[in-house]
Amino acid sequence: MHTRTLGRDLRVSAIGLGAMGMSQSYGPNPGDRSDMIAVLRGAVDRGVTFFDTAEVYGPYVNEKLVGEALAPVRDQVVIATKFGFRIEDGAPAGLNSRPEQIRAVAHASLDRLGVERLDLFYQHRVDPEVPIEDVAGTVGDLVREGKVRCFGLSEPSAETIRSAHSVHPVTAVQSEYSLWTRDPEPDVLPTCAALGIGFVPFSPLGKGFLTGTVDASTPFTDGDVRTTIPRFTAVNRVANQALVDHVATLAQSKGATPGQVALAWLLAQHPSIVPIPGTRRLSRIEENTGATRLPLSADELTDLNELASRIGVTGNRYNEHHMSLLDK
Repeated sequence: MHTRTLGRDLRVSAIGLGAMGMSQSYGPNPGDRSDMIAVLRGAVDRGVTFFDTAEVYGPYVNEKLVGEALAPVRDQVVIATKFGFRIEDGAPAGLNSRPEQIRAVAHASLDRLGVERLDLFYQHRVDPEVPIEDVAGTVGDLVREGKVRCFGLSEPSAETIRSAHSVHPVTAVQSEYSLWTRDPEPDVLPTCAALGIGFVPFSPLGKGFLTGTVDASTPFTDGDVRTTIPRFTAVNRVANQALVDHVATLAQSKGATPGQVALAWLLAQHPSIVPIPGTRRLSRIEENTGATRLPLSADELTDLNELASRIGVTGNRYNEHHMSLLDK
């Protein structure tokens, strides 16, 4: 597995693993927790060293799962987690990035993960009620205290990134980015490149759509987050099929899968981009990591770069509630 550097010195595998789906969001959770522990440890065996979790996933249970699974290989991996939501009655109930909340979450996450220091601590969503300078200052204090190694932001605007970075260095920005979600390109990606900040795309496979395994006839089970996303209505899946068909045609010509092409395209955008596709299966981890060995020519990259604008993408990437949480 190739490695890449986020920020100044956070060295990680070129493809990471998002663990959220092991505890929520994609239908019934796995019945046997040991199966997910085996997948997480199997990912390490296959060269993955970068793992993403958050207190709100579950809530709480995902951090415990990741911590237990990776305890035997703690010195080989980088674990990212997040703060920023208020959790009430076992569910997120709004944003909260007040300094006292950040500190409380940091200590609780240290305990759940079973670690002495949080490798990468993201603000999960920007809280408009708390100045980002106060957030960055609080995390900076935790860094100086040895409880956090690196500071990150999730779904921030370019202005927020610059303001936070002026107080304490931002190591990584995590936002949705893929062949059909290009929102970071105009402002956020150039800002990260200018400031030396790594970029971590979540949902790099379009929540499964870019793998070519989801179409208009695909049924979603109760609890699958895609039932709430406008882009995944049956009508919009039909409209978006042309995009994934194009990716699939290129993949076939290269003896690869559509998902590998989608990940290889992301890796080619900048050397500090590290996608974190999520999965519950080792076979998918093997497929995803194979993207690091898939060369794309300049012509192929140009064609893919123009794909979304040429073919178009139909439907918002979030429902109205989640769109309201994004930093404008």
